[in-house]
Amino acid sequence: MSPVVPTPLGMPLGTIEARMAELTGRHVPFVKATVVRARRPASARPGDTALVLADGRIEGFVGGVCAEATVRVQALRTLRSGEPLLLRISPRHRADGTGEAVVEEGAVSVSNPCLSGGELEIFLEPLRPAPHVVVFGESPIARAVLAFGPVLGYGITSVSGADGLSTEAPAGTRAVLIASHGRDEEPALLSALRAGVPYIGLVASPRRGAAVLAGLDLDEEQRARVHTPAGLWIGARTPGEIALSILAEVVQVVRSPEAESAEGARGGASAVPVTAIDPVCGMEVSITGVAPQVAEAAEAAEAAEARTPYSDAGDGDRQWFCCAACREAYEKDPARHVEAGAQ
Repeated sequence: MSPVVPTPLGMPLGTIEARMAELTGRHVPFVKATVVRARRPASARPGDTALVLADGRIEGFVGGVCAEATVRVQALRTLRSGEPLLLRISPRHRADGTGEAVVEEGAVSVSNPCLSGGELEIFLEPLRPAPHVVVFGESPIARAVLAFGPVLGYGITSVSGADGLSTEAPAGTRAVLIASHGRDEEPALLSALRAGVPYIGLVASPRRGAAVLAGLDLDEEQRARVHTPAGLWIGARTPGEIALSILAEVVQVVRSPEAESAEGARGGASAVPVTAIDPVCGMEVSITGVAPQVAEAAEAAEAAEARTPYSDAGDGDRQWFCCAACREAYEKDPARHVEAGAQ
């Protein structure tokens, strides 16, 4: 076991590593944020680390509340894109006098006027769970898929029998392949459909596949979600070639914009961060880490309010802030700050 080394004002490194292992084991997406450079005065130091979850929670330490507000916004964006990012945070404006973020390849520089004067560079590494594929059956095609899947970095689970697929697919399941050649196919199909798995493939001839679907009480939308014969048409004949065509179709479906958006709507790795502009300092802050349709839920709104200060003062809409100090300044004269923000 690695030694537990304390980090300044944050979680011990060993604790963060254990938390990362736990989240990975549960197929929970998150971003690892690591301070790689700090210019004084700054409360964070190189090596400080935090984890940013898909709902916007930050565990660990990478700076004060104002730095956290910027880290939260950018981390949620990297979680959606899947691309790592070097985040530079400085209290200074750009040379042209604007506070707009400067986006480069692999890096973004953000003006944060609430910082105490120091600068931070933080590496954001999104860690999204690998797509999980459940293979139902013990046919040669099923065995070939089990052999090829790990090469893609996918998690593969083999199940069989009438109770092989429960009413809930395993966490992170993006695809279910039914390759049992007629054994217990119907309950397995219904279980996958109930679980809302993005890809459902049935290994069967066109005629038999159509007959299986016709025998189930499904609507047109549900029938359309079942790919049968499973796999892209590449002229495959052997079990290995068919397995290749199936996995190619899995990649095509689970990486499609539609599947990514649906995953985001469930609060997964591709969730869209909802942001607002602090009317006092002009910073972009995260209201919540989930998509707008999820953000309408009371529990999501309450969780966001616990993280991001807000105020209903004034005659306009609710305003959100990077920190309590900006909220206090706003509440002393709401009209002035709203007017300044509009200009």
